[in-house]
Amino acid sequence: MFEIFSSADAWVALLTLTFLEIVLGIDNIVFISIAADKLPAHQQRKATNLGLILAMVQRILLLFGVSFLVGLKEPFYNIETSWFQMGLSWQALILFFGGLFLLYKSTSEIHEKLDAPGVGEENLKAKKITSLQKAIVQIIIIDFIFSIDSILTAIGMTNGIGNQPGDALILMIIAVVISILIMMLFANPIRKFIGKHPSMQLLALSFLILIGFMLITEAAHLSHTVVFGQTVGAIPKGYLYFAIAFSLLVEFLNMKLRKQTTKVKKTVSNADN
Repeated sequence: MFEIFSSADAWVALLTLTFLEIVLGIDNIVFISIAADKLPAHQQRKATNLGLILAMVQRILLLFGVSFLVGLKEPFYNIETSWFQMGLSWQALILFFGGLFLLYKSTSEIHEKLDAPGVGEENLKAKKITSLQKAIVQIIIIDFIFSIDSILTAIGMTNGIGNQPGDALILMIIAVVISILIMMLFANPIRKFIGKHPSMQLLALSFLILIGFMLITEAAHLSHTVVFGQTVGAIPKGYLYFAIAFSLLVEFLNMKLRKQTTKVKKTVSNADN
């Protein structure tokens, strides 16, 4: 069953696939952090860990339904007019509505944070409105949306590896388990860090808006959408991750600058006294 690990190609594929799953899971961690942050403090860690465990179970079940996932790519309805063409598939619809959900969720969260009355009784009450079950349901829904894309990518990467039909499946399951365990190590520190820095919360929500827009664009691309003779292309994920990394770098520099400014002000204030 595990003879595949005698091949160097299998180990390279496993390492690459694990790294890919972690990278593709970053946006999932951001969403889980924001969803868990709305819970009472004693439930936040539980929601984060439980959300990731359920995400792992869900992805493994989806891997066993590989044929089902591949079938989602096939168009079931075609729309053709003089200026618009599209081949609708279930995969495209899942990505489209997932993108809309992220846009709605992120925009409403930003609106709530900007219009919040402050850290008081009303704000604490609003924070506890979201139940653990509701947070878990949101995490499972958004993970299902992200899983479709990452698992189909994994299928493409492991295609042709191993002599047995189940060899590629074993590699994908191990990669998913390892990546989720690694994410569980960092998810709670990331959640706490985002929760402590309001500017980082807004930046994370902005990332989700960007990801939501990318999902909608990818849905149009997978549907082979043509508008006025122009084909809707896919947004390379490398551009997205570069934008996120660059924004994080700028924010870290701003945080360091704010700390230095605060220290200087305290020094000047103590000298005046």
